[in-house]
Amino acid sequence: MAPLNFPRPDRDRKLRGPMALRNEAEQATTYDQRLLESMGQSDGYWKHQDPWRVMRIQSEFVAGFDALSELPKAVTVFGSARLGEGTPEYQLSYEVGRALVEAGYAVITGGGPGLMEGPNRGAHNSDGLSVGLGIELPFEQGLNDWVDLGLNFRYFFARKTMFLKYSQAFISLPGGFGTMDEVFEVLCMVQTGKVTNFPIVLMGTEFWSGLVEWIEQQLLGRGLISPGDEKLYLVTDSVEEAVAHIVEAHKVMTDERLRDE
Repeated sequence: MAPLNFPRPDRDRKLRGPMALRNEAEQATTYDQRLLESMGQSDGYWKHQDPWRVMRIQSEFVAGFDALSELPKAVTVFGSARLGEGTPEYQLSYEVGRALVEAGYAVITGGGPGLMEGPNRGAHNSDGLSVGLGIELPFEQGLNDWVDLGLNFRYFFARKTMFLKYSQAFISLPGGFGTMDEVFEVLCMVQTGKVTNFPIVLMGTEFWSGLVEWIEQQLLGRGLISPGDEKLYLVTDSVEEAVAHIVEAHKVMTDERLRDE
C-alpha cells in the first residue's frame, strides 16, 4: 500500500482561478459558467464584458506556457476524483506515478484528489517531478498536497491545451464524465494528427471493456471511424506493460524532449 506519510493540513483553501482563498464560502458560479451563459443579461451585454474576458483567457495561456516551458518529458495521467485512498484504483494510480518516474518521466495530472492525487503522490515519493493542473469548480477542490509544480485554471480549454502541449503520452484510469471528456479529446487530437500519435493507455480492462466493445461494434463497425483508429490505445491492467508501451513508442517519436541527455 501507499506509505502513510501525511502532508500539511490545508484542506480549507478554495481556488478561485490562480488564487487560493481560505475559509471562503462556495461561489454560486464559475468563470467558465459565466463565459458560456448569458446569466439573464441583455443581448448587448457581452460587447462590454467579453473583450475583458479575452484578456483574462490570454493571461491563463501566458501563465501556463511560462510555467511549463522547461518541463522535461512528461506523461499525463487522467482519472476520477472520487476514488480515493483505500481503493484498488488509488493504489494502482500510485504505482503508475512511481513507475513513470523510474522510467524518467515527469507526471502531470489534473491536480485534484483521488486518482489524480495517487500519481502525484507516487511521483513525489519517488523524487520525481509531480505536476498538477487544477480547474476551478463550484464543488471541488484544491490542488492535492503532492503537487510540486501547480497551476490552477479558470477555463477548461486553457487547461486542456496544457495537457496536450506538455505531455508526450497519456494514461487514463477509471473515471466519470470529466475523465471521458479528456480521453476522447486526446483520441480526437491523435486521430486527426493534431498531436503526433502520442501513445494512449487505458488502465483497467474490466472498467474499459464496455466502451472498447462499443467503439469496435458501433463506431468501427458502422464506418464512423477508420480501420486502425481502434488501435490508437492500449488497454491493460499492468503498470509495467503500460510504461513499456510508452517507452517503446517514444523510440520512434521526434519530440526533442524525448532525447536522452
